[in-house]
Amino acid sequence: MAKLKIIVASTRPNRVGLPVAHWIEAAAKAHGGFEEIELVDLAVLDLPFMDEPHHPRLRDYVNQHTRDWSAKVDEADAFVFVMPEYNYGYSAPLKNALDYLHNEWQYKPVGLVSYGGVSGGIRAAQMIKQVLTTLKMIPLVEAVVLPFVNQFVGEDGTFSPNDGTVSAAEAMFDELQSVSAALRPLREKRQPA
Repeated sequence: MAKLKIIVASTRPNRVGLPVAHWIEAAAKAHGGFEEIELVDLAVLDLPFMDEPHHPRLRDYVNQHTRDWSAKVDEADAFVFVMPEYNYGYSAPLKNALDYLHNEWQYKPVGLVSYGGVSGGIRAAQMIKQVLTTLKMIPLVEAVVLPFVNQFVGEDGTFSPNDGTVSAAEAMFDELQSVSAALRPLREKRQPA
């Protein structure tokens, strides 16, 4: 069984990404296909703008925050990115978090939960795929797209999905489980930490 990390890509105060991520975390637990699920909030992680002197592929990290981030990503078998769309793209904190590391991301599938206005964040999801494949990650076709996301967030701040959203999440988790298992031999051959 795979270890799943759910990464909250928005760091804005009062962001809608956190209620969406809490729902995704609960849905992943209900799915039952993952041995361990951890919600990783980039606002709490608070990585500074890239401050490592060496290329990440060398894994010669000088900062403790990088070593901690490396260990967290390295232990994962699969990811879900809960990501907003900003100006047709993905968030700067997410790009920064990706760029800190290299080998730790390899041969791991990623499900995208995108949200925004009319587009539901699909432009950001499309843009990040080039970065993900460069890191040898496998972005899944199965995804959760949330147009006009605020309609799903109640006054109490909880996210209430519709049936289509629930079905999309279930399909994404099924595929994450399958692809993670298929890629396990490649992860095991990666350059050791």
